[in-house]
Amino acid sequence: MGMKVMLAFLCALFLCLSTLPTHSAYYYTQKLQDSSTKEKVTHLHFFLHDTLSGKDPSAVLVAQSNNTNDHHKSATPFGSVYAIDDLLTEGPELSSNVIGNAQGLYASTDKDTLSIVMYIDFGFTSGKFNGSSFSVFSRNPVLDTGVREVAIVGGRKKFRMARGFAELKTQYFNGTNGDAIIEYDVTLFHH
Repeated sequence: MGMKVMLAFLCALFLCLSTLPTHSAYYYTQKLQDSSTKEKVTHLHFFLHDTLSGKDPSAVLVAQSNNTNDHHKSATPFGSVYAIDDLLTEGPELSSNVIGNAQGLYASTDKDTLSIVMYIDFGFTSGKFNGSSFSVFSRNPVLDTGVREVAIVGGRKKFRMARGFAELKTQYFNGTNGDAIIEYDVTLFHH
């Protein structure tokens, strides 16, 4: 009798284990049961003004490396961390209509050239998206010519559950003081 119970137990255990999903791959896909939520796509175009110089900078150094090697003579040397509160405008001129601000951190993360990793929340303070924001957490190779791409990883209010990408193009960059104007073309997928 004991052998039959043990055999039944082992068979039941085998059946239970064989029905568990396996997640041994580098990805896992799950179908959502609720297909009633319709995803929206929003395209945005604006300019970010990052100012490190002057009496009222929008980006300030909050941490830096204790490395005394002084061969990196740039405005944002390797290991520097900046807190930002940059203006977002409709046009490249600082006098154009302000639509929001970008707040967050970026760190200079390349020993040989200017490249940053940035976590920034892009918040809108006027218009249709007033009170909404999306977040970027991505590497940004600042000195790459042409268009660079960063990842959008979230959002709130009208951009809830946002994902997507932003294509960046430098409109102005001062290599001495670090001031920059960056054009953003954003594609957001959200609910």
